[in-house]
Amino acid sequence: MKTTSFLVACVLVSCFLGACHGGDLRKNFYRKSCPQAEAIVKTKIQQHVAARPELPAKLLRMHFHDCFVRGCDGSVLLDSTATNTAEKEAIPNLSLAGFDVIDDIKSAVEAKCSGVVSCADILALATRDAVSVQFNNVPMWEVLTGRRDGRVSIDTEALNELPPPFFNFTELKQSFESKKLTVHDLVVLSGAHTIGVGHCSFFSDRLFNFTGKGDQDPSLNPTYAKFLKTKCQGLSDTTTTVEMDPNGSRKFDSDYYSILVQNKGLFQSDAALLTTKISRNIVNELLNQNKFFTEFAQSMKRMGAIEVLTGSAGEIRRKCSAVN
Repeated sequence: MKTTSFLVACVLVSCFLGACHGGDLRKNFYRKSCPQAEAIVKTKIQQHVAARPELPAKLLRMHFHDCFVRGCDGSVLLDSTATNTAEKEAIPNLSLAGFDVIDDIKSAVEAKCSGVVSCADILALATRDAVSVQFNNVPMWEVLTGRRDGRVSIDTEALNELPPPFFNFTELKQSFESKKLTVHDLVVLSGAHTIGVGHCSFFSDRLFNFTGKGDQDPSLNPTYAKFLKTKCQGLSDTTTTVEMDPNGSRKFDSDYYSILVQNKGLFQSDAALLTTKISRNIVNELLNQNKFFTEFAQSMKRMGAIEVLTGSAGEIRRKCSAVN
């Protein structure tokens, strides 16, 4: 009950502090044009998460991958065509999942209000609502709406724009700064790794060949490395997955930071957050779960406003996987 009350307070605080983020995005954008839109998304997501508890992590990742390429415009949802290879086909996106869920929600919304609600907004709302299921469906952060859908999706842009799991701190900082996000946002949003799994292929070099000499990353907790070696079969293992938070990959909490300070961050990009004083200080602050929830709400709101299309830009797709 205390957690739920705190989350309500978080949302109210982030509404007040974040009013200027998102430009033309606003609260209850569809109040008149499709008043049931947000309720439809919420109901559908609750049904899907009940059947697929891994979904919150999947949608968080998809939303992030959407916003970091061309902004939060639903471009990650587009299928390739005969003349274009879409973002979905880029190596970082091959393991994305949950497209069927977004399509299902879109169909339900279209049945109620055709051509009104964007796929970009549906993805943003569905992500928030999926994470919030754990908290008795109390929204973890505010989602302003009014995004429109992009018409362009190119695989090479995803490859170039998405920060890979082997980035060092300087590279991560530059990646986030290019999206007008701060070091604080970088550390806070990395906390999303408290849920979900990572493929061995994204970190196995830390176990088996860190500097190209068959060695192990010395910054990785040796006991944890030994455990990971029982899961990952070697550098060629592309199918095995491991929980990003060894304390549990389905509970959204501040455990990620507890794991991090024990040098048990799974990816190099996780370990990188301990390599500078400024980021290390933020990590230590976020060990406090209430602080993490407050900051995560604000950073998600900022991320959801990256380079959004509003007004007459873009379009409202009738199908999320194809332009009109």
